[in-house]
Order: sequence, then C-alpha cells, then structure tokens
Amino acid sequence: MTDSKPDKRNATKLVEAGRRPEWTGAVVNPPVWRASTHIFATEGERQEAIGDNRDGRFYYGRRGAPTQWALAEALTEIEPGAHGTVLFPSGVAAIVASLMTVLRPGDELLVSDNSYEPARNAARGLLKRWGVTHRFFDPLDLDAYAAMFSENTKAVWLESPGSLTMEVCDVPALAAIAREKGAVSLLDNTWASSLGFPALERGCDISVMSLSKHVGGHSDLMMGSASAGEALYKRLRQTSQQLGQVVSPDDAALALRGLRTMGVRLEQSTASAREVAEWLSARPEVARVLCPLLPGSPGHELWQRDFTGGCGLFSFVIRGEDPSAPARLVDNLDLFGIGYSWGGFESLALPFEPSTMRDIMPWPPVGCGAGDRHGIRLSIGLEDTRDLIADLERGFAAMGEA
Repeated sequence: MTDSKPDKRNATKLVEAGRRPEWTGAVVNPPVWRASTHIFATEGERQEAIGDNRDGRFYYGRRGAPTQWALAEALTEIEPGAHGTVLFPSGVAAIVASLMTVLRPGDELLVSDNSYEPARNAARGLLKRWGVTHRFFDPLDLDAYAAMFSENTKAVWLESPGSLTMEVCDVPALAAIAREKGAVSLLDNTWASSLGFPALERGCDISVMSLSKHVGGHSDLMMGSASAGEALYKRLRQTSQQLGQVVSPDDAALALRGLRTMGVRLEQSTASAREVAEWLSARPEVARVLCPLLPGSPGHELWQRDFTGGCGLFSFVIRGEDPSAPARLVDNLDLFGIGYSWGGFESLALPFEPSTMRDIMPWPPVGCGAGDRHGIRLSIGLEDTRDLIADLERGFAAMGEA
C-alpha cells in the first residue's frame, strides 16, 4: 500500500485549490478578510514576520491575507510547473510588473508583433523611458526571430493567439530559442488560460493572465496574475511589493468564485464559438474566419498540437473595402454588446482594423483580398448559439442595406 495520492485533474483542482482549512474554517469559501493592519501578540512575533515574506504569514495588508492568498495558491495549483503566483490590480499591471522584473536599463526586449496594444505601449512608453529598448518581431518567422537576438536581448514577450488577429505561434520553439540565447520568455496566456495551455510546461518562464476575463467570468472585476518557477516568482513578488501593488480582498473573493466554474464556462463558450465560427465561414460577407478552433483556419494545426482547450474569443474579416460596414453590423446586434474585454457570460462584438497596431506582420491575412481589411472580434458568451447566430444574421442583413 502506498500513501501517495493520484494527481488531481483540472476540474477537481478548480473546486479544491486554495481552500485550506486554516483559511476557510467551517465554511466552504475563504471569508473576505478586509484589513490593512495585522496585529501581533508580541514584538518578537512582529520581528519574525518582517523576514518571513510568504503567503500565509500575516504582516501587513499589502502582503495580503487569506482571501488573496487562497486565490494565488489556487492559480499556482492549476499552472503546472509554477512555484507561486503574484496578483495585480489589472492585467496590464501584471504585464508591466513582469517585464520590469526581468529587465534593466540597457536591456533589449523583443515583442511579438501581434501583441495586445497595452503591452506594445508599455514597450514604447514606460520601458523606453526607463532605458529599455525594444524591437517587434513576426512570431510566425522563427528564422528571422532567432537572428534578432543580441547580447542585450534579455526578454521576449509573446501572445498566442493574438487577442485581435488570432495568430497561433509555436510557443515551445520561440521559448526554446529565447532560452538558448540567454533570454527570458513571458507569455500573455489569457486566451486559453493554464487549463488550455500549460505555459511553463511548454517552456515559458512567466505566464501572465488577465483575471478580469475567464477567471472572473462575470465582467465585474479587474485583476491580473503572473505565475513562475521559484527564482522568478521571488523576483516577481519583490517587484510587486516595491511597486506597492495589492488587490482588493473583495475582488479576490469574486475571482475565487469565478475560478470554481471557469472550467465548465470555458468548455461551453469554446463549443459555442466553434459553432458560430463554422456558420460564419459559410457567409458570403465574410472573407476569412480567424478561429484556431476551426479546421482550415490559420494556426489550427499548432492549436491541435499544443493546446488542450480554447475559449469563446475569435475574429472574422469582412469582405470588401467599406469602412462603415463593421459599425452597421454591430450597431444592429441585440445580443452582442459593443465593448472591450471578454470571457464574461455575455457576448461582445468589437470592430477593429489592426494596420496601425503592428509594425512587422502583414494585414490583411492570407486568404483575404487586398481590400478586406476590416475585422470584428467576437467574444462568445453563454447564450444559446441559435440566438447568437440569428442575431448575427440580422446584423449582416442591416450591413448590406447601405
């Protein structure tokens, strides 16, 4: 007989992770610990706490309390290879703090050209003012990427799929090249989350997520996270504390609640997105569907090879050069809200034209005509797909009435 327990699967981890008895007591969920000041029984106890900088040790509100610790521990448990997770008040805060952790003045950062706009802005703005140079690269061209490294290149920022244009890149290969060149690789892993893409196991050094999306799941909180192995986790934690970053215990409680159902929500939204994408692929108004879940879509083979799941976010390109067509379509949708973010229970539609958001990669994508430049990103929520498709059909009809 052995005392070892079998590894738990993701669905079980989502239910159990972070629910230590000393944090929950007799109730199911960790209570909301609202506190700035933590009180010590003795001066000796306070002195011990100063140097014991870890989740689970009371010290001061900036280091959190059981509500935040439970969320961080749960996120670590569902990220294979992670030693710890640091929480941030937004996804962008997690991006910037992670980059500041691994970069110093004089260093160079390579940025994937399909990256989320705030990540690009951080490279062009704060990091540039801080003395860090950057260059953008095409993540689909491995040879050109490998040739870009210099002795000053210390980090690579990746996003797969791109959150607007949906390119899936070979993350294991990109991360391996970075490591061989002595650089750290960081990935915005919000699209698939650790449930659908175990970033650290695939070779990345830091996995960043916007918890505002799938983890929160209800469009009612802002939060981000960064998970890493032991050495980088300690540095992440130090950077976060030096920046004074802290998340609200109330928001942490909401994120914990969302985490428990994230698996089933992702499964449903992924299935619904695939169905809507298949319907769109047959529409004459659509030049190209950009959905990694869909056979024949760009990046589908890499998604099949490297991912174990997906989500409800994908894009499509409208046929034709009419710049007003996207607005006519989305303005006539009833079930799709027009707004940023994604991963909530409600569906969203967002027009985009990414030419001004990229420096290297071509647009429009392969398979589109030269004038097919305007895209719409859909975040498929938990509505019935038959209703969503009917809504899109009405939108296309209105778009064609110009």
